[in-house]
Amino acid sequence: MSKPRKQTYTMDMYLNKVRDMDIRNDADVQRQFVWSNEQVNELIVTILTEDYIPPVILGEENSSQLWIVDGGQRTAALKKYRHGNYKITSAVENSRISYKAKVRDENGKVLLDPVGNVVWEDASFDIRNKSYEKLPEELKKKFNEYQVETVIHEHCDNHRISQLIKRYNNHTSMNTNQKAFTYIDNFARDIREMLDGKFFLDCSNFTETEKIKGVVERVIVETVMCSNHLKHWKKQTKAICTYLNQNAAREEFEKLADHLHRLECVITDDVKDIFNSKDAFLFLTLFDKFAKLGKKDVMFAEFLRAFKQKLRTREVNGQLFDEADRDKGTKDKAVIIAKLEILEALMLEFLESGESCDKISEEERFISEQVGIPVSELREDMEFYRESLDDLEERTIRYGSKLLEEHNRLSLLAMIVYSYQNDIDLDRWMAEYAKKNHTYLADQKRNYLRMKHDLEQSMMGKGRKSA
Repeated sequence: MSKPRKQTYTMDMYLNKVRDMDIRNDADVQRQFVWSNEQVNELIVTILTEDYIPPVILGEENSSQLWIVDGGQRTAALKKYRHGNYKITSAVENSRISYKAKVRDENGKVLLDPVGNVVWEDASFDIRNKSYEKLPEELKKKFNEYQVETVIHEHCDNHRISQLIKRYNNHTSMNTNQKAFTYIDNFARDIREMLDGKFFLDCSNFTETEKIKGVVERVIVETVMCSNHLKHWKKQTKAICTYLNQNAAREEFEKLADHLHRLECVITDDVKDIFNSKDAFLFLTLFDKFAKLGKKDVMFAEFLRAFKQKLRTREVNGQLFDEADRDKGTKDKAVIIAKLEILEALMLEFLESGESCDKISEEERFISEQVGIPVSELREDMEFYRESLDDLEERTIRYGSKLLEEHNRLSLLAMIVYSYQNDIDLDRWMAEYAKKNHTYLADQKRNYLRMKHDLEQSMMGKGRKSA
């Protein structure tokens, strides 16, 4: 079988061949025209700005009849504009097309310079609501002279053409979310870095399909918009991306990235389902409000736990969180504001009531924050952890060592919990650590991190032991 050959036509030649049926766009298995006005607009702008479009793939019968295999939608759109009186819609982006125009006098005669050369000037034309016939002559010429590349498969019959159509159209086009992401190029890299973080991998409830389909990207831009530009909220993801690309600051994305890192340390399996495709941007926006209160991040996780268990069914100003969007779309600005007001009211009430403060001891709060497990889970085994520490101290730390002082008990207890969570035997390490260190840091967080680092270094050198 011969290799496909390449053939380049001007746009005028190509569309004339289509009109004269030398090239046909109605193969038996070819789909009908399905492009939206937006897609037609973008294609025409591409042609008029002389950007690149992929080659049209053709199948050629031995009779020389050519059939479009791939590029049928583009061809139909070009034909619709050139011969169908299609008007570019007002929603088109980059509607003003720049070009070189001949300078003419008041009678329309082309001006020449003193040596007889045509005088040219920079010009532009707004193509909104304009058909091909309304274009300046220079732009008509640019359109008609555009180079259309084709690749021609020879010696085809109906069966071969059907095979080729199936082959070249066996792909998935961008969905709405994926296409919207192309409108936020200024911050795309920041968003990509967040996608690869632990939060969206382990601390949220997005399906693999949602991740592939661009849902997580949508949640990120909705969060930045909701947290920083709620007054200008847009329902459509594309509109949000376009707005942020022009008006957002990189610090807004950096702030969200920092919030995600903080949440990674406190969000556990029992509450991560709150961060789903529908509500994640609301709760991430709520954390932005929480972060300004100066409270420990574990408190936010405790609020989420209480929200799931009982607060979700509590009314605020006669409204329930899950019914705020009953009569309107979930992305309406009024609905979002109402839901955020409900969440913020419930959160502040929860924090001010002392539910998250008075009922959580300093010991529980410290260990929960450092080890990253919920207080509710910690409480079930707290007595066991205390007894384990007493036993470890008796076996490994010499009496009279300052490591045994009561103020140091917080970090030692956290080490016990950490060891059980990670299936590590502390006996040998603690005995060696106590020989080398007779004092501790008063800052128990720093002290815990120092001991944890020492343990990790010891494990790297000696290998991990089973509990």
